[in-house]
Amino acid sequence: MEIKSVGVVGAGQMGNGIAHVMALAGYEVRLNDVRQDALDDAVARITKNLDRQVSRDKVSQSDRNAALARISTTLDIAAIGDTDLVVEAATEREEIKHKIFESLANHLRPETILTSNTSSISITRLASRTDRPERFMGFHFMNPVPVMQLVELIRGIATDQETYDACLQVVNNLGKTAASAEDFPAFIVNRILIPMINEAVYTLYEGVGNVQSIDMAMKLGANHPMGPLELADFIGLDTCLAIMNVLHDGLADTKYRPCPLLTKYVEAGWLGRKTQRGFYDYRGETPVPTR
Repeated sequence: MEIKSVGVVGAGQMGNGIAHVMALAGYEVRLNDVRQDALDDAVARITKNLDRQVSRDKVSQSDRNAALARISTTLDIAAIGDTDLVVEAATEREEIKHKIFESLANHLRPETILTSNTSSISITRLASRTDRPERFMGFHFMNPVPVMQLVELIRGIATDQETYDACLQVVNNLGKTAASAEDFPAFIVNRILIPMINEAVYTLYEGVGNVQSIDMAMKLGANHPMGPLELADFIGLDTCLAIMNVLHDGLADTKYRPCPLLTKYVEAGWLGRKTQRGFYDYRGETPVPTR
C-alpha cells in the first residue's frame, strides 16, 4: 500500500523528531499525546528545528511552511486510527506500549500498518498484543531524528513482506538509510552501544577515571564525537537502564548486568539532559561533571 498519512503516538524527543521528518518528506502527520503542553512543546521544537535548517540552507522557507502545515495535533488517540501508518514513540516501558496498542485497536483501519519506535523490546511480543501481528514491525529512528541517517527496521516473527516493503519505502522517501535487524534484544545499534555506555559507567563506579577523564579518553583516544557518559545523558539514563535490563533479562548473560551506579542515578531522578542532571549538571551556563 502507498503511505500518505502518518500517526505518531508520543510527542516527546523522538515523537516530535519523527513528526518533523515525516512532514518534511510530504506525509500528512497527526501527532498525539496525553498532555496538551507536550503537544505545544513538540510543535515549538519542530518549528525551531525547521528554522535552524532554513538558516543553514538545508530547507527552503516554502518547504518549512508546508511541513508545518502538514502537522496536526490531537489528545484523542482515536483520531490516529485512520492514518496509513502509525508510529508508537512513547517511553521505553513495555506496559505503556501495550496500553497504547490496546487503546488503538478499535480505531485502526484494517490496512493500517502499526509500528513501534522501541529501541530494545521484542517486536514479536509487542505484535502479539495487537490484532495485526502481520502488519506490525519495529521502526527504530536514531536521536536526533532530523540529523541521524539510520533507521533500524525490525520484523517480528509474523511480519509480512508487504509491511516491510512499505516501511522501507518510507525510509527511502525520508532520504534516510535502513538497516534490517533481527528481533533480538536491543537489535543492532543498542546491542553494541548501550553495553559500551554501561561499561563506561562501571569505569566511573570502580574509580578508574572520573566523568571528565572517561569522556575525554574516548573522544581523543577512540575519536568518538561525544564521550559515553555525555552520550548517556543525551539518550536519557532511564532509557539506558531500561535497555540494559532488556538485554540482561532477554539474553541471560551477566555481562549485561546494569551498573549499580546507573541504577542509583535513575533512582535519584538524575536522568540526564531532560532533568538537567545526570553525569553532568546542566543547570549552569556550562555542564559540570557530577562525579
